[in-house]
Amino acid sequence: MRVHTGDELYKCSQCDKSFSQLGHLQLHKRHVHSNRRPYDCRYCGKMFKRSQELKRHVYTHTGAKPYSCSHCSDCFKSHYQLKAHLLKSHDEGTWFTCHICQKKCSRKGDLKYHLLCHEGVRPYVCSEYSKSFITASHMKRHQLKHLDYKQSCCGSCDKYYKHKCNVVSHFNVCSIKLGYVNIFAKQD
Repeated sequence: MRVHTGDELYKCSQCDKSFSQLGHLQLHKRHVHSNRRPYDCRYCGKMFKRSQELKRHVYTHTGAKPYSCSHCSDCFKSHYQLKAHLLKSHDEGTWFTCHICQKKCSRKGDLKYHLLCHEGVRPYVCSEYSKSFITASHMKRHQLKHLDYKQSCCGSCDKYYKHKCNVVSHFNVCSIKLGYVNIFAKQD
């Protein structure tokens, strides 16, 4: 009955989100608030909370593009890329438009973060400097500058880099030198 009435009696103690069923709360805690990462990539060993995250990640190694456009021959690595393509190229779907500057976003989450730019809200502050960021991921990427830790590795020669974009650029050159197929190359 709670599903039909909308009563949400089970509240998460960590983020105040509420659920109508105890099982949904437990699933939420397991996926959102747990550090457990049972799914690991066979190519690089990176760990993931959900099997779908692992599946999408593996596409970076294999170059697979399982999401195809129904209007043209373009294919994409993710559902989000396909959705953005359908909006931009075929005017299919709904844009999320900023009410302040009329900027159009293909995802609701992108609009949410864009609106924070207008509000000047930057809740994530670097501990080394007083620089602040809109998202935790932007701050985390910035904080890599302070560390000597290099998290991304080239699969061909085992060189390490701080940022994934740098290892991708390096891999493109390294794979050609070693005669490997370039799985990161843009395809037209």
